[in-house]
Amino acid sequence: PARYFDTKTTEPISFFLSGLEELLAWQPNSNDDFNVSAVPLAKRQPPLHSRRPRTLVCHDMRGGYLEDRFIQGSATRNPYVFYHWRYIDIFVYFSHHTVTIPPVVWTNAAHRNSVSVLGTFITEWTDGEKLCEAFLAGGEEAYSTVAEQLARIAQHYRFDGWLINIENTLSAAAVGNLPSFLRELTARVHSAVPGGLVIWYDSVLKNGTLRWQNELNDENRMFFDACDGLFTNYNWKEEQLERSRSLAGQRQNDVYVGVDVFARGDVIGGGFNSDKSLRLIRQYGLSAAIFAPGWVYEHLGKENFLQNENRFWGLLADYLPTHSIGTLPLATSFSLGMGTSVFQDGKDEESGPWYDLSAQDIQPLYPEYPGRLNTSCYLQDAWCGGSSLQLQGTIPAGEERVAVRLFSLQMPAPPKLFLTVLYKLEGPQSDDLTVALEVTTWDSGTCFEGNPTSLPEPNGWHYPRFLPAPPPGLAKLLTACYRSSHGWTNRCYELELQDCSLRDLSVIVSRQQPSPEETSFTCLLGEVRVLDTASVAASPPQVHSVTASQLWWQ
Repeated sequence: PARYFDTKTTEPISFFLSGLEELLAWQPNSNDDFNVSAVPLAKRQPPLHSRRPRTLVCHDMRGGYLEDRFIQGSATRNPYVFYHWRYIDIFVYFSHHTVTIPPVVWTNAAHRNSVSVLGTFITEWTDGEKLCEAFLAGGEEAYSTVAEQLARIAQHYRFDGWLINIENTLSAAAVGNLPSFLRELTARVHSAVPGGLVIWYDSVLKNGTLRWQNELNDENRMFFDACDGLFTNYNWKEEQLERSRSLAGQRQNDVYVGVDVFARGDVIGGGFNSDKSLRLIRQYGLSAAIFAPGWVYEHLGKENFLQNENRFWGLLADYLPTHSIGTLPLATSFSLGMGTSVFQDGKDEESGPWYDLSAQDIQPLYPEYPGRLNTSCYLQDAWCGGSSLQLQGTIPAGEERVAVRLFSLQMPAPPKLFLTVLYKLEGPQSDDLTVALEVTTWDSGTCFEGNPTSLPEPNGWHYPRFLPAPPPGLAKLLTACYRSSHGWTNRCYELELQDCSLRDLSVIVSRQQPSPEETSFTCLLGEVRVLDTASVAASPPQVHSVTASQLWWQ
């Protein structure tokens, strides 16, 4: 069927639903197994519902369902990717189809990086009025069925909820039932999807007129009260932030203030000045909804996209609370889910463009210290996948090292950790440099490294012990530990901790000898792993009754 398979290539594709009839007729179908997310939402700290301002990204690009609709990837050159996941909390996939089911590649990439994904339910223009009249004015049975179907769809495809966007006027009967519909949808999503969310877009008012308020006020508060949050329109002024905060009270983090990166209409900031709006929003302790950050790709072009993307998010980083990784193992090759080649064990196995966000790895922080350190994605060489992480910087005169924080962690440390790093040093001074890993723990009087007779480390810094040979029982997993290939060097480490809580994982680039001059360096990171030794040594569970379906031989 054309809905599930691309008519030109027969490949499985992601899809949307148009109109009320398609929504009400939807049933799970064996043809759409490809569309079910295979990656559970990774645990994060602090949890999404913590009381701190959140960041939502609303992705709206040229109508949606572009190359990202190909579930098994495509040979797209210079595609759009998003990888600053550590800095955001919620990802909304937006299009103008009635029911936007997020393409499963986005759900997989976001979930791997602990970010919740919402689809969009939208009604607009005169067709939207008719649709709303049909299900909202029709009474409880009609709107309950729509709520039930939307919750079932999120549960079946394993994404995390909905943005509700009613952009048309409503009759008195329809608007009268709208809060009840939102309450029912929210309750059903919460029960069907762990951690599920329903967010309302600032559009119609309590009397049914369509008039964007750019704030939370008495005209739209009844909808905010009925769901998990309000996404405001973009043309706000500072006094509206103040009013929204005071009206929201304890729920100020549930007000997501809209920031249109394309800067349409009378807005503050936009483009590379979006930090101006973020600064104001955070001054009032409110959450932010960044609309169409794909501006970087659409407006500035594909050619220098990765460079421009790092600049865009680097300018906002001060206003984006990051979330930490909450579970081990942590293993990543930094792949973006795209590339100009496919690399395996440091070797270019297959040249040619590819794009598959499901293959995107866990993404690090992207720290930037202007003039001192630049962190970027490097497509020309990788250990595994399509890209490596490039660290370029200088070790200042008189100093011995530079620490680059890759991940923030928040979890109790197991008694013994196993760490590996694969790297490649480039440039004239590379022979004078060494690369190692550093782990920090949260400061506490009870945390010890090694045996109980050791002294607590000052400031919780730990330098894992270099292992010249893999310990017995782990030799198979770590065969690659001690050999270099294609210019990559692999190092393995062990760290024993007692009563500690992990905090950060950094890579240290240091020089053998202190020097009165600064030393510049370029280091490619191909892979980093942090493993709990006990769980690695345990036997993996046996897999039973595997079935294969949807086979197509070419």
